[in-house]
Amino acid sequence: MDGDSMFVRDYQAALDFIHGRTKFKKKPTLTTMKLLMERLGNPQEQLKVIHVTGTNGKGSTTAFIRELLLAHGFEVGTFTSPFIVKFNERIALNGQMINDETLVTLVNQVGPVVAELDAELGEQGPTEFEIITALMFTYFGQIKPDYVVVEVGLGGLLDSTNIIQQPLVSVITTVGYDHAQILGSTLPEIAQQKAGIIKASCPLVLGKVSPEVAQVIKAVAREKKAPYYQLGQAFKNQATGLKDGQESFIYSDDSFHKLALASGLLGAYQVDNATCALKAVSLVAQAENFQLQTKLVKLALAQTAWPARMEKIFTQPLVFLDGAHNLAAFEELATMIKSHFNANHVFLILGILADKEPEKMLTMMAKLPNVQLILTDFDAYRQVADPQKLATKLPQAQAISPWKIAFKTVVTELLADESDVIIFAGSLYFVSEVRAFFKEEMDE
Repeated sequence: MDGDSMFVRDYQAALDFIHGRTKFKKKPTLTTMKLLMERLGNPQEQLKVIHVTGTNGKGSTTAFIRELLLAHGFEVGTFTSPFIVKFNERIALNGQMINDETLVTLVNQVGPVVAELDAELGEQGPTEFEIITALMFTYFGQIKPDYVVVEVGLGGLLDSTNIIQQPLVSVITTVGYDHAQILGSTLPEIAQQKAGIIKASCPLVLGKVSPEVAQVIKAVAREKKAPYYQLGQAFKNQATGLKDGQESFIYSDDSFHKLALASGLLGAYQVDNATCALKAVSLVAQAENFQLQTKLVKLALAQTAWPARMEKIFTQPLVFLDGAHNLAAFEELATMIKSHFNANHVFLILGILADKEPEKMLTMMAKLPNVQLILTDFDAYRQVADPQKLATKLPQAQAISPWKIAFKTVVTELLADESDVIIFAGSLYFVSEVRAFFKEEMDE
């Protein structure tokens, strides 16, 4: 493109173009996405994709898959959301986010096609997520890594990533309540959406789900003649507790018998995510004729890191960031507190979006005797649950805003012992704001 016809001139203009788009269509369909990708030459058809969906655990499972493939010498692209500190994280190669110049170049390639479709389709022009997905497929189509791990944005069936025709493996991590207004209000309805990523004859790895969910997903897999591997049946794990600050567990399937492993990410649910990732990669290895090496598998899972998933950011006092942002994730966080911090006093500083059933989430946390709830707010493009209103309904919760004051109050007035623990949680948007602030403080 010559200088005069550039669609955007710099990084900020590229971001403004992306974020200035409509977030959701009134009725989600894949029609616009298919048109957009056709005009870009369908780069997604050249890629070897592992497609990952699930209510919780998508990001961590993607990270485990990435590390397992990297350890075996492959180049790996990843597509994840939301970002934690910087937008570019969403599109990464070998764990490194794309640089600003690359993003500008991609927007200059994809933007004019978006403008064409806007002129033809009016309000049905591409949404923000469709454009981000197109940028990602365009980028990986050009650099052609060995594998691309693609995380679904929302649901599965009508998600813009679901134009992938033949993934090597599809993974459904968990199915719980989230985005009810879009995906449905019952678990079978949500499961039907997630099962939308199952493709004819492509193997499916399914994590820990309820029998009613498994029934829906199995039916779709049978109909599509997709080989089906469910955690607890075709492959198994057994958590063996914390060892050297890592979650240790035993893994078994038809290739590995009682393999002792450890996850670099904390929480019993991370054992399930690591297990699903290993099964997915072992199916990739079968399809692609390479051998998984025990030593490399152990190393990869132990060194996996993922921002804001029980991520330790300070040791004195002990401060963690966790992206728990819906009921199922709060149940996992409660389990984690009971198993790992039962003897500690825990200050939970929470910023929650208003559409996430905050009262149910808080009521559950309030039952833990060693947890003190501090409710706060943060900058978000969606409405944040009002800390004051929530605190009036829960006598054991305190409202302190903004969050920096909440943190300062906990550290200077409430911490009583050096074994006390502080956990920021409630929304990935919230913890990404907290993480960015502390990272800046540490860098100065």
